[in-house]
Amino acid sequence: QAQLVESGGGLVQPGGSLTLSCAASGSILRINTMGWYRQAPGKERELVAAMGSGGDTNYLNSVVGRFTISRDNSKNTVSLQLNSLKTEDTAVYYCNANIQSRRFPFLTSDYWGQGTQVTVSS
Repeated sequence: QAQLVESGGGLVQPGGSLTLSCAASGSILRINTMGWYRQAPGKERELVAAMGSGGDTNYLNSVVGRFTISRDNSKNTVSLQLNSLKTEDTAVYYCNANIQSRRFPFLTSDYWGQGTQVTVSS
């Protein structure tokens, strides 16, 4: 089993910035894709940004140029820098990681963090 613990989030004014961080721990042999999703009230969860183990990235169109994902493979962490925030970025943000188990190497599973609230409001 592995666990994802998120930090960051909070209340920020439009145009402001926040940094979200996520650390993976537990039985980890390898982490494939790490990323961030978000879910606003009444809406489906959507991919915001993801990064493969080789550094390839994928962003939601509406955040391109404003959000930046980064990861530290040596520490099993992923971060999301949110700049130029808009009210429509308000949502619960979830960390996600695809992890190969160290204890059971034949097993690869998706894990989720507990979610952190980002509220953009004046």
